[in-house]
Amino acid sequence: MDTQTTYNKPVTLSNILKFAIPTIAMSVFMSFYTMVDGLFVSNLIGTSALSAINLTAPVIQLVTAISTMLATGGSAVIMKKMGEHKSKEAKEDFTFLILVNVAVGLAMCILGYSVMGGIFDSMELSAEVAKYCTAYLSRYLLFTIPILLMNNFTLYMIASEKATLSLICSVTGGVLNMALDYIFIAVLDLGISGAAIATGLGYSVTAVVGLFVFSSKKSLLHFTKPAFRLKVLANAATNGCSEMATALVTGIITMMFNWTMLRYVGEDGIAAVTIIMYVLMFASSLYTGYSYGVAPMLSYYYGEKNHEKLKKLVSTSLKVIAVISLGTAAAAFAATKSLVSIFARPDNPVYDLAVTGNRICTLALFFIGFNIFASGMFTALSNGIVSAILAFSRSFVFMLITMLALPALLGVNGIWLATPVAELMALFLSIFMFLKYRKRYQYYQW
Repeated sequence: MDTQTTYNKPVTLSNILKFAIPTIAMSVFMSFYTMVDGLFVSNLIGTSALSAINLTAPVIQLVTAISTMLATGGSAVIMKKMGEHKSKEAKEDFTFLILVNVAVGLAMCILGYSVMGGIFDSMELSAEVAKYCTAYLSRYLLFTIPILLMNNFTLYMIASEKATLSLICSVTGGVLNMALDYIFIAVLDLGISGAAIATGLGYSVTAVVGLFVFSSKKSLLHFTKPAFRLKVLANAATNGCSEMATALVTGIITMMFNWTMLRYVGEDGIAAVTIIMYVLMFASSLYTGYSYGVAPMLSYYYGEKNHEKLKKLVSTSLKVIAVISLGTAAAAFAATKSLVSIFARPDNPVYDLAVTGNRICTLALFFIGFNIFASGMFTALSNGIVSAILAFSRSFVFMLITMLALPALLGVNGIWLATPVAELMALFLSIFMFLKYRKRYQYYQW
């Protein structure tokens, strides 16, 4: 029987964490990629360049959105087939989806170059910031295909019980990124272009290793002659549409934050938003890493129709998320000044803005983890529609409401409150969906 021993073990906290901790660590290190760029750029170039990295984020999220959809949705489809012991089909589908990602990467690279000029022109930025934006994004886009392969291979390594290898790749890529940031910016004086190249090369580590790993027939999932099943592509797209929606609307919301800050504060406000986004991204990586870690287990037990293991996994996961939420919120609030000072000196006007904003935005950490897990759980259970509703409502609908209403009522503080209030609204929707579908999937009982 073609199965993995990990999936046959009892569902205990210890076994779950053995499976999830490498993915948590991996997710944390992956969050360093952008943070490291921000750290070197803000300290060696200036906060105007830091603002530029934030301003390029929507285009980058547009470029990677489809790959994110295929990676998360495809992993759920393939691991469900593994749970049904259809391993040959799973490997054929895996190869097919990787080829699709390569084609998507090429198309998204071309699209990125075609839209970036118009986007930056529409923002009416200063000449200095606009120049930084173009320099950073034009270099970043060169690595589109390796970045998309990295997104996919990261999840498929986890599903293939190679989470530790995925972690090693992420750590290696992160260290390489940091070293190259210093060399390219401080030594070779390549400026913000060097930061983008360093990030791209760091991402490429997982892509290159993945090509070798999945070329070996010893791997649970490996490349084989693909079967071009459009139904599989459709199922992967449906299951992963929530993640694509999240990537797309996150870009839209980021632009809204930027435009609102430009209106109320100016370019210093964008730099402050960037710092706070780094803090939230770092904390959220813990939840995302855990959700990625248990997703293959959820898909496998669902495919196997092992409801007892599914119940135990979901119940334990909710407790783990609660502990992480309390810990990250307390740590982020206590370390606010220290975190902000890494990116901006106390005499910089960005510093006070970011300190105030981070203390308010920290409230969101009480809710984010549950919302991320709920969306990821429904993706793993092959219910992409519910997952998409949760993700789209959380990332766009609720954020749109709070971003329009709160700044108008409270000014700059309303901008900072928008994220916590939107996450709280999303939490109520997550609880509703969780209870509504508990009988269908039998993952929870009173």
